[in-house]
Amino acid sequence: MPRSSRFLLDMLELDRGADLPLHRQLYNALRAHILDGRLPPKTRLPATRVLANDLDVSRNTVISAYDALLAEGYLDAIAGSGTRVAALPAPPARRRAERDTPELPQLSARGGLMTTQPRDRTIPGRIAFHPGYPEIASFPFSTWSRLLALAMRNVGEDLFGYHLVNGHPRLRSAIAEYLAVSRGVKCTPAQVIVVTGTQAALDLIARLFMDPGDHFWIEDPGYVGAYSAFLAAGGEPSPLPVGPDGWQLEMPNRPPPRLIFVTPSCQWPLGLVMPMDVRLNLLHLAEKHDAWIIEDDYDSEYRFRGHPIPAMQGLDDSGRVIYVGTLSKTMFPSLRVAYIVVPPKLVEGFDTAVSITGQYPPLLLQAALADFISQGFLATHLRRMRRLYARRQREFIARCRERLDRWLTVGEADTGMQVVGRFRQPLDDRDVLAVALRHGVDFSPLSRHYRHAPPEQGMFLGYAGVSSEAMRVGVERLRAAFEEIEKMQLEKTPGRSSNTRRASIGPPLPLISVLPEMSKNLRKSGKPDLRRERAGERGQRQLSRRTR
Repeated sequence: MPRSSRFLLDMLELDRGADLPLHRQLYNALRAHILDGRLPPKTRLPATRVLANDLDVSRNTVISAYDALLAEGYLDAIAGSGTRVAALPAPPARRRAERDTPELPQLSARGGLMTTQPRDRTIPGRIAFHPGYPEIASFPFSTWSRLLALAMRNVGEDLFGYHLVNGHPRLRSAIAEYLAVSRGVKCTPAQVIVVTGTQAALDLIARLFMDPGDHFWIEDPGYVGAYSAFLAAGGEPSPLPVGPDGWQLEMPNRPPPRLIFVTPSCQWPLGLVMPMDVRLNLLHLAEKHDAWIIEDDYDSEYRFRGHPIPAMQGLDDSGRVIYVGTLSKTMFPSLRVAYIVVPPKLVEGFDTAVSITGQYPPLLLQAALADFISQGFLATHLRRMRRLYARRQREFIARCRERLDRWLTVGEADTGMQVVGRFRQPLDDRDVLAVALRHGVDFSPLSRHYRHAPPEQGMFLGYAGVSSEAMRVGVERLRAAFEEIEKMQLEKTPGRSSNTRRASIGPPLPLISVLPEMSKNLRKSGKPDLRRERAGERGQRQLSRRTR
């Protein structure tokens, strides 16, 4: 435990010209800090010599103030632990004097619009079955921590200043090489702009390209984060319908766009892959309307069937595609590192904009990430996750068909970390989510991703970050949630006795957590134990035979 105080008491004010002695002024100031909670219980105060030096007073002044506070019970002096604030009972709430207060300024129209947009966040400890959440327990954290430590000790690089805001040169080079080989992206390291996550990338693009009243085409259903970013920048949305047959590009009377946002490698949320002819047609439309295409290439690394289709950016000969990718889905979400690949003529503008908005990750993190990619650790991790996610998808679908088939149809996905479940009977997916959360299970309602067309009701289910055991328990809890909904519907059926009581919901069940398993795996020095996964695969094959 540090010997000094946690805080610098810079707000203590002493008036040397006042009639009240300095030690009494210090006593009053410290007492006020303690009573109003600014100095919480057990806070260690500075040593008398240190505080006297900070306040430029004699040590006896501080000793006198401390002694008075000790005598009245505001402080405790513990041998070897210094002087600390005593654990006093909370003072009674004081009624504020009624007075006319000026009305606070309201948010701007854009700010108010931003606050009304839906938010999609995970709940700590409740991973099953939130979409877009990767496997964490199998990540090589021992390797990652070693690379971070090496970056910290590397005195040959200046990683601690206000520079290289558009990205560390080694990381930009590593990303450019990775994209060229893995995704067919054509770029130089100078075209790669490193930012703090995909949402930061979309916010930056919206600020740079959207003027109030400009139209943007966006998939419907589609990614809410992109819709919100462009809307907040003053854009006017125009839907780009997506259904089981794919993207509907040709629509009469649709206004020409400034931006076109698509997720061609793994359409969010339907999981479709945009065919090559549709990609080429979209590039032609962008050139016709003098528009920019924003290609969000999330989850492109995870394709389980068929040959990967290269990124649209690699097909673009006119420089109209702005490519967005992320490392948070391939490594871990809290990494908050994404990148934008911009046409050469936009590089200077983006460099300046990033420095103004401050949307750049720490250089220390970027240096370690550059080593993680260039030394092959990312490629190794991706290979393992492709095999793992393919197994988990098969197991998850088999379990859903075995236990949830009465209420839900779940189809396979060729790519991505999530699947779509559709109800067999009319249900409101928001009502289903409310019941599922009480049972300790999370998912994203499919209707949340529609902004224009009549929403389809269903479940957007992530399976990638869920272990076999958590998956088994999660599916059983979903079954319990559906059974509860079914019982509630029966109780509302006309003709049943009015004395029939609604089923008791009871307290929420414990959360489904992958954290204990994660901790266990991390103790094995970066060599995660996937025996449960292999056992789950054997169980999945048995389930598959029963569902054929």
